[in-house]
Amino acid sequence: MVRITLVQGDITAEKADVIVNAANSSLLGGGGVDGAVHRRGGPEILAACRALRASRYGKGLATGQAVATTAGRLQAGHVVHTVGPVWSREEDRSALLASCYRESLRVADELGARTVAFPAISTGVYGWPIDDGARIAVETVRASGTAVEEVRFVLFDERAYAAFEARLA
Repeated sequence: MVRITLVQGDITAEKADVIVNAANSSLLGGGGVDGAVHRRGGPEILAACRALRASRYGKGLATGQAVATTAGRLQAGHVVHTVGPVWSREEDRSALLASCYRESLRVADELGARTVAFPAISTGVYGWPIDDGARIAVETVRASGTAVEEVRFVLFDERAYAAFEARLA
């Protein structure tokens, strides 16, 4: 069974086999985690993302899917980019959020990763309530059947850390 740990801090400073990027569908960088990963990882990540757009992902990466690139200058073997859903009051998009975690772990397994660092996907500018985002993340990882040994949730602030800590208790 996968070991789940929590860290409060900056995901781009983590050392792991895979760092998961909460990307936008363009794969070309943006705000939040996505912008931070591209800035700290350097131009190698953007070049790899551009190559993906020129080949398999001409229209971008679909919500809930995941794809790997180099980690550039990050302390990781790879970055797995996944596109989280924007939260909606009118439509239940929980399955898409769960898919982000499941698909990221599937790609990590294909890469032979043993350690994976996740942000709290969709809980920033995409507006997903942190308590529900933590519930979906933890439940999905626990049920995944991954060969990954450690999933580390790297949470930006105390509120997110507390939400994930409550879900693990």
